[in-house]
Amino acid sequence: MTQTPKVLIVEARFYEDLADELVAGAIEALDAAGFGYDRISVPGAFEIPAAIRFAIAAQQVGTADSRYTGYIALGCVIRGETSHYDYVCGESARALMELTQNFSIALGYGILTCENDEQAWARADRKRKNKGADAANACLAMIGLKRNFRL
Repeated sequence: MTQTPKVLIVEARFYEDLADELVAGAIEALDAAGFGYDRISVPGAFEIPAAIRFAIAAQQVGTADSRYTGYIALGCVIRGETSHYDYVCGESARALMELTQNFSIALGYGILTCENDEQAWARADRKRKNKGADAANACLAMIGLKRNFRL
């Protein structure tokens, strides 16, 4: 019996209502593709790369309960009055890119970087831009590419 491939969804809960909508879109896309998933939460977008690295490390040392064929990073960063936005956006994106390069993981990037709540909702809403589904579909495409290369 073959095991259903599984993806790890890592969601930043800083904006809980937006996170719920992004995750719902991602889950719909994974269900449609026949993929299983686990879902874990972190406080904010800055913590997403560390959570994915923890999952990779657990697989490497054999302590993981699940093996993941891909990862989906979901969250939202809304610009405020300070430069904090720039650091969180830049460093979380950089760290996720390093994980894809260093560990050849299939990653769907779904961290919204927005100027305001209105932009965030336009992107997260499943009836509008549905960026949660977009991130899941990007992950699935990268899983397919890895399979093509027999990785």
